[in-house]
Parts: sequence; C-alpha cells; structure tokens
Amino acid sequence: MSQTYDRGMAVRREVLGEAHVARAEAAKTEFDTPFQSLITESAWGTVWASDRITRRERSMLTIALLAATGNFDEIPMHIRATARTGASMADVAEALQHVAIYAGVPRANHALKLARQTYAEMEETAQ
Repeated sequence: MSQTYDRGMAVRREVLGEAHVARAEAAKTEFDTPFQSLITESAWGTVWASDRITRRERSMLTIALLAATGNFDEIPMHIRATARTGASMADVAEALQHVAIYAGVPRANHALKLARQTYAEMEETAQ
C-alpha cells in the first residue's frame, strides 16, 4: 500500500478507535476493498491527516456536514469519535445550531436526536 494509505489507517485508528477499525477491516470483502482503500487514502490519509485545522474542528465540521447533507448514518460514529478528537457536547450542539440556520431545522433536529442517543450509549458503556 501507499504512504497515504498507511497514514490514513493510522489516523482512522486514532480518530475512530482500534475496535471500530478492526471490525470494519474484518468486514471488508473483495467487492468493497477498492472503496475502503479510496476512503482510507482520501478521507483519512489526506483530509483528516492534515494539520491545518485541529481534529476537534474537523470533527465539528464533519458532524455538521453530515447533518446538513442528510447523511445521518455516519453521525453516531463521528459522535463516538469526539471522545478522541476533543469536540465536546457543547461544540457539537453549536455546530448543529449552524446546521439548523443554514441547512434546515429538520436535519439539525434529527442529528441532535442521534447525538443524544449516541452520547447516552457512550455514558452507559463508560459506567
């Protein structure tokens, strides 16, 4: 693999956690391996690996963009990642307020619901 891929796997593990990445890697098939390589290199090895903005900021942007574009399936994963990126619950709430104003209240409302559920699950797991 390439250096970008290797860097992407390292960043992916740091942000999403070893257990998440191990599950995703174990679930890879011949069919989706090219896609997994693409996102590992482009999203994780290039975008998330950049130090131009902090991981906290990147986390907030990602959650807001997922909500604004209606891509709700990945919001819980990125909420869980905030434990490693440093984005607080207050940061996420602020980001989703921007979504409400600039992309629509229903999308922000649904994202807030997912965030609340995920934070509650994280709290249960921590106990």
